[in-house]
Amino acid sequence: MIERYTLPEMGAIWSEENKYRKWLEVELAVCEAWARLGQVPPAALRNIQKKAGFSVERIEEIEKVVKHDVIAFLTSVAEHIGEDSRFVHLGLTSYDIVDTALSLLILESLERVEKRLLELRKILRKMALKYKMTPCIGRTHGVHAEPITFGFKILVWYEEVNRHLKRLKAAREVISVGRIAGSVGTYIHLDPRVEKYALKSLGLKPAPVSTQVLQRDRHAEVMSCLALIVTSLEKFALEIRHLQKTEVLEVEEPFTKGQKGSSAMPHKRNPVRCERIAGLARIVRGNLQVALENIPLWHERDISHSSAERVIFPDSFILTDYLLKEMVDIIANWHVYPRRMRQNIDATRGLIFSQAVMLALTRKGLTREEAYKLVQNCSLRAWQENLDFRQLVAADPEISRRLSAEEIEACFSLEPYLQKIDFIFERVLQ
Repeated sequence: MIERYTLPEMGAIWSEENKYRKWLEVELAVCEAWARLGQVPPAALRNIQKKAGFSVERIEEIEKVVKHDVIAFLTSVAEHIGEDSRFVHLGLTSYDIVDTALSLLILESLERVEKRLLELRKILRKMALKYKMTPCIGRTHGVHAEPITFGFKILVWYEEVNRHLKRLKAAREVISVGRIAGSVGTYIHLDPRVEKYALKSLGLKPAPVSTQVLQRDRHAEVMSCLALIVTSLEKFALEIRHLQKTEVLEVEEPFTKGQKGSSAMPHKRNPVRCERIAGLARIVRGNLQVALENIPLWHERDISHSSAERVIFPDSFILTDYLLKEMVDIIANWHVYPRRMRQNIDATRGLIFSQAVMLALTRKGLTREEAYKLVQNCSLRAWQENLDFRQLVAADPEISRRLSAEEIEACFSLEPYLQKIDFIFERVLQ
């Protein structure tokens, strides 16, 4: 299911073919930098640029013998180039190539994640405006609180996505670096200008200082960004799942023609896609923990991070891409039931207007404690005896002595709950 959605796009970025392609881009950029400094003859550079290539199958074959992926890669490249391959990998260590190429892969992936986030933001904006003035009940602790609008609920999600876009920009900035500084980062067999020239051609900046690797707090920040994104998606999915409960039924995720919800119960329409989002988000969050544990390495470098990164980066980016695409499709095609929202507003027979009654009494001179007690007494009776709260308020002598019938009626109007919605939308969508 996941592969069908992502492999032609995000999955292709993390393919072996694309990884080695990025490695070759870095090697060629270094050759060009050395040539600029007069260390690679122009004819040799032209030959390298013309013939440089690799075979994934050949790399795998060589690696079975040498047990070193970069050496296997360089051997395959050398077989394509010939004698001038002696100018390839000049003065470098493996992670000059691997870490710099990893930054390029992450940046390519972040660009795709940003595209998905922008799609999500667009559909959220559309839905927020569509249901801007559609009343629904607000819930705190899962219990009816006071009326809001469904568009307001979606606007909260929209603004959350805006924050993710800002985080994505910061993550892109922190990972837009490479390192071509040699075996322990001190340029012992390199001219620092090689790093400067090569990274500039690749669209990267040199890390101000590195060991044999870029420091992994950078990568953990990227993973943190992905984990936050998918956790918001789980939050949205959880809300939809609640709203799809039979006794709530204000929203349903799409249920397509021919779809079946249960092997046993033909009537079932289950929020399976939202549940899938909730489950897969846990994997990305778990991968963040791995990224954090990759930060402490022995001295100037060990490879305890390397094997884990071969799993967490492809998996996390592919999952994030998939979950974003799923959420966009769910929201674009969900079923929203404004009539049921209104029925749920009325379900507690006026109890949700208790604060309005209490505040009206305080404006008549009662202390907050006195007003609260009067209103709570009516509320408890309405709840326990399944009575109409408005009628109980109107019949209470202590309340009716202070509030006219018209003033009591005004406390049970939805209109005041809609008055500030425009203000909030204008502030967010400015």
